[in-house]
Amino acid sequence: MELDVLEELENRFGVAIGPVQATCDGMPTLWVAKDKVRDVLRYLKLEAEAPYRMLYDLTAIDERTRTHRDCQPPGNFTVVYHLLSFERNADIRLKTALTGGDSLMPTITDIWPAANWYECEIWDMFGIVFEGHPHLRRILLPPTWQGHPLLKDHPARATEMESFRLPRDKQNAEQEALRFHPEEWGMRREHEGVDFMFLNLGPNHPGVHGVFRIVLQLDGEEIIDAVPDIGFHHRGAEKMGERQSWHTYIPYTDRIDYLGGVMNNLPYVLAVEKLAGIKVPDRVKVIRVMMAEFFRIASHLVFYGTYAQDLGALSPVFFMFTDRERVFDIVEAICGGRMHPSWFRIGGVAQDLPKGWDRLVQDFLDYLPPRLDEYEKIALGNRILKARSRGIGNYTVEEAIEWGVTGPGLRACGFEWDWRKARPYSGYEQFEFDVPVGQRGDCYDRCAVRVEEIRQSLRIIAQCLDHMPAGPYKADHPLTTPPLKKHTMHDIETLIDHFLGVSWGPVIPPGEAFMGIEATKGSNGYYLISDGSTAAYRVRIRTPSFPHLQMIPLISRGLMISDLIAILGSIDFVMADVDR
Repeated sequence: MELDVLEELENRFGVAIGPVQATCDGMPTLWVAKDKVRDVLRYLKLEAEAPYRMLYDLTAIDERTRTHRDCQPPGNFTVVYHLLSFERNADIRLKTALTGGDSLMPTITDIWPAANWYECEIWDMFGIVFEGHPHLRRILLPPTWQGHPLLKDHPARATEMESFRLPRDKQNAEQEALRFHPEEWGMRREHEGVDFMFLNLGPNHPGVHGVFRIVLQLDGEEIIDAVPDIGFHHRGAEKMGERQSWHTYIPYTDRIDYLGGVMNNLPYVLAVEKLAGIKVPDRVKVIRVMMAEFFRIASHLVFYGTYAQDLGALSPVFFMFTDRERVFDIVEAICGGRMHPSWFRIGGVAQDLPKGWDRLVQDFLDYLPPRLDEYEKIALGNRILKARSRGIGNYTVEEAIEWGVTGPGLRACGFEWDWRKARPYSGYEQFEFDVPVGQRGDCYDRCAVRVEEIRQSLRIIAQCLDHMPAGPYKADHPLTTPPLKKHTMHDIETLIDHFLGVSWGPVIPPGEAFMGIEATKGSNGYYLISDGSTAAYRVRIRTPSFPHLQMIPLISRGLMISDLIAILGSIDFVMADVDR
C-alpha cells in the first residue's frame, strides 16, 4: 500500500514530487514542491482511494547548521506534514524545502482546521509565515517576545541572554499586550441590541486544570464563542532537546504529560532505539509495558476523581487519590521515584525488578477491582453526573479525525482505534485486552471509556505478572545508556570509551525516526533527527492535548459555562502536555 501511494502521487503530480527520503522508521517520506504542496495534501485527504484523513502533526526544521543531509534538496528550512490514514493503517510524511531567504508557506487551514494552531506554532518558533492564515499570532510565547526560539542562532540558556529586568513601563506594556480585543478575532461586541460580555475563564481557574485561559463571548450565561489562550506553561522542552545529550534528556520527557511518568519516556527511547538500531530483550519489553500501564491507571484515577469533583461530587477525588498513592508505592519500590522516576533507558530500564515486586503487584490487582465497582456506583452511576455530562460536548468520529483527536476522546465516538492494537510496540501484540468504545462522543462517554481502560490495564498488568520473561534488563549494544560495565576494563581505550559514553552519552548515527504510542491522553509521539552527535539536532514532541484543546470552541458554542467546565474535565489534559 505504501509503494502504491508513492507511485500514485508521482503519476498524478509528476515533477512536483521530489526524491523519496530513506528514514530509520520506514515511514514513506517524500519531498514536494512548495507551489504544489496544497494540491498534494488536498488529494491525499479528499481524493485518494484510502485517504489520509488526519493531520497528525505539522512542524518545521531549521536546516542551516545540519551536516548530514544526503539525498535531500537544499534549503534553509523544512516544513514537515505528517498524515495518518486509518483505512490503510499507515502514515506518510511530506516535506517542503524553503531556500534562500524564503520564509513563506501557503496555509492549509481550509483543508484541515486543525492546522490553525500548528501553523501558529511554526511561526512562533521559526518565523515561517503561512499566507492566508486567518489569524497568525504568537501561541506559546508572550505576544511581546522578540525572535523565534527554535532557530539555531536563538539562545538556549538564560546565561546567553541579558539579565531579566522588569521596569514599570515594561510591566505595563506586558499587561496591556494580554488585553483581549474581540475585533482581532472577528467578534462583535453587540448584536441586535444585545451587548455581549467577554469573560476570562482562567488562567488560574480551578476548572481549567492548569495555567490556561479561555476568553468567553457570552450572552448571559450562553457561550457564543470561545478563544483558548495557551502558552503560560511553555518551558522550551523541544529546545532543551538540542542541548541535552540523548541520555540526559530522558528526565525532561517525564515532565511533558506530568501525570504519565515513564509513559512519556517510552516513545522517546523507542525512537532513539530506532535511530541506533537497538533491539531490546523480551524482559525489557514486558517491564516497560507493566510500568506504562501502572501510570495509565494513575493518570486515569486523577482524571476520574477530578472529573467527578468538577461536576459537584467531592468524595471520589479523595478515594481515587488514595488509590493513586498505592500505585506510586509500587512505582517507588521498582523505580526509586514516584511521580517522575525517569526510569526507562536507551536499550532497557535503569535496573532489574527488585525482590518482592510480584507480591506488591498481586496485592494491588486484588485491591483495585472492588474499589472500581464502588466508584461506579458513587460517580459514574450518579444521576447528577449523568445529567450534567450526557449529550454535552459531543462530537462525531468525522469531527474527531478532522481535528486530530486521538485516544479515549476518539474511541468515545465509537471508533475502535488503539495504537497498542493497531500498531503494537514493546510486545503489546502478546497481550490480551479489549479496546473500550463509547457511542455518543460526549462527556459521559469520554469518562466511561477511561474507567473501562483502567480495568483493561489491570488485565495487562496481570499478564505481565504471570508471564514475566527471564533475561537481562538492558540490551547488549554499545549505544545503550549508561554503557554496559563489561565494556570497561579490557584496555585503556575501552575505559576511555566508557567514560565518554557516561559523561557525554552515545553518538547516535545520522537519521530520522518517529515513534508514537497510546499514551494516557491520546497518541504521544517523538520525531527525532540525529546529525551524528551526542545530542539531537531536532526533537519534535507531538502531544495529544494540543489538538484536543483546539476543539473547545466547536463543542462549547451554544452551551452554558457550567457545561464548559464538564467539557474541560472530560478532555483530560494537562497544560505541560499542551505547551511543552
